[in-house]
Amino acid sequence: MIVKEELKNLGLHYVIVNLGEVEVLEDITANQREKLTEALFKSGLEIMEDKKAVLIERIKNIVIEMVHYIEELPRVNFSEYLSKKMNYDYTYLANLFSETEGTTIEHFIILHKIERVKELILYNELNLTEIANKLHYSSVAHLSNQFRKITGLTPTFFKSLKHKKRTALENL
Repeated sequence: MIVKEELKNLGLHYVIVNLGEVEVLEDITANQREKLTEALFKSGLEIMEDKKAVLIERIKNIVIEMVHYIEELPRVNFSEYLSKKMNYDYTYLANLFSETEGTTIEHFIILHKIERVKELILYNELNLTEIANKLHYSSVAHLSNQFRKITGLTPTFFKSLKHKKRTALENL
């Protein structure tokens, strides 16, 4: 909404391509670009023109959407899912992500899955077996081991904590 409003204020015509992506239909002057950059920055947004940075953001958004917002995780391997969704070879995406972020896509996914596990534990609507099934863990033991490796706590101990600390998604 903010991006649309700022583009409208500058008299620019656009097509929204995808979340986080905008195609402007005419050439943007240096002055318009500067004004747009300033207006977006004030709202906590930024213009990304580096194609690699855009790809990294898309990877992150797909992981976050998949783990936190899709009710049922895809039954295919994530590498296939990501490759198909982005129309790029997974090896290229994985190498680019590792070089840029200093961690693997797999580790990034694990961090988000553990945050989702924390969220589901706190909601107290599902037991660990149901959580493991929902997030496609092979077993509760696998979920528990991964949870302990990332948090240093067992899921049961985490559940018993009075001050259940979660990490903001943007800080993962």
